[in-house]
Amino acid sequence: MDEAGSWVRGELIRNLMNVSSGVRLWSVLLMCALVLFGWQYAPAWKLLGWLACGVVLASGRSWAERVYNDFYAHKDLAWQERFLKRYTLLWAAGGCIWGLSPLVFFEGAPRENQFLCAICTAGMATYAPSNLALYLPLCKRYLNALFITLFLSLGFQIIQGGFEEVGLLEAFLVLSVIHWRLLLRAGIRNYRVHYANYELLYHNSVLINSLTDQRQAAVSAVATKNRFLASAAHDIRQPVLALSLYADWLRSEPELVREIAPKIVRATQAVNALFDSLFDLARLDSGQVRLQIEPVDMAQLLHDLELQYRPPAESKGLEFRVRGVAGMVMTDPVRVRRMIGNLLANAIRYTDKGGMLLAARHTPAGIRIEVWDTGIGIAAENLGDVFMEFYKVTDHAGTSDGFGLGLAIVARLSQALDHPVQVSSRPGRGSVFRVTLRDVDAVQAQRRMDSVLG
Repeated sequence: MDEAGSWVRGELIRNLMNVSSGVRLWSVLLMCALVLFGWQYAPAWKLLGWLACGVVLASGRSWAERVYNDFYAHKDLAWQERFLKRYTLLWAAGGCIWGLSPLVFFEGAPRENQFLCAICTAGMATYAPSNLALYLPLCKRYLNALFITLFLSLGFQIIQGGFEEVGLLEAFLVLSVIHWRLLLRAGIRNYRVHYANYELLYHNSVLINSLTDQRQAAVSAVATKNRFLASAAHDIRQPVLALSLYADWLRSEPELVREIAPKIVRATQAVNALFDSLFDLARLDSGQVRLQIEPVDMAQLLHDLELQYRPPAESKGLEFRVRGVAGMVMTDPVRVRRMIGNLLANAIRYTDKGGMLLAARHTPAGIRIEVWDTGIGIAAENLGDVFMEFYKVTDHAGTSDGFGLGLAIVARLSQALDHPVQVSSRPGRGSVFRVTLRDVDAVQAQRRMDSVLG
């Protein structure tokens, strides 16, 4: 609501400044017409002095509007209100000039000229609720300056007449008091109407932007879903086709069962692995995974991961090293093993020589687990894509062994567990993935702080 109010008030001020230039021009033209009508009834010095004040004031307002357009129009509400507070006297001075009109046109002039002057002054007062009401303090200041000066001018004229009879001046004075109060109330009402209109415009704009963003998100989600289904269908087709070929082969040559059966088992395992990964992604996206957050010993976690992933690394001729630290972290032990395990499996798949390092170190944010490898690396422009479903590094033999879902699952688990993941890489030199886990002491301290503040 504060943001909406600031935007609305800023737009009201901008609109006020846009319409003020036309009113200024008509005010000068109206003053010139009055001077011509009253030329033979009032002293020339009064007429010309009154007109000169109006022209000087119009020039001052023109200069102020140029200052606004050059320096304030595109700034925030605070700057625009600062401008109006600084130059508001120019508008108040305009009210004072029109309030002095009885001193110029009432003395010695016929009733027709006095009536014309009264109509013009009333018109210049009436313009305030329709235009200056866009900024209520300015509207009130203009009306107060005009009518207070008008009352003083009429009072001076009445005193000069000696209070002999109630005439046009006295009636004009009474009507001016009524007119003043009515215009103030109209200004307040118009300001509220303008404010409500701009507030509605703001909320409509926010709603339209929100609907546009939601539409774009929906279109993007449909495109992602289509790409996801197309990639899944493509990847599942390969092991299913292999199963079909092996089955036909086994039917035509049953004596080769010992040779064909392991191939069928591997193809079946590949299909099962793909389905397991797809189901994991679906459960993570739908929020159906129930986390079991508990203290986990870091040394034991690294030991379990070493037991599982050292054999496949060494069978590929790779060195597998572990550098751990002592400590306890708060996490889901099953999901965090899956998360780090996927990183290790990727490191093994994309590394042909050298090895990998599973390390942990203390940082101000908690304990950070790092997975280093000497594999093919990832180009800088592709670092943002590696966590997408079915993304695979191109031109590498190891890509045929996986489905491109491992890092997508890592990204989902990172969000679910609140374990930030970072990646850096150099093509041809290797990659490093970093996962930060909060230690038990930090979590308990945060809980104590929340209980105190809550």
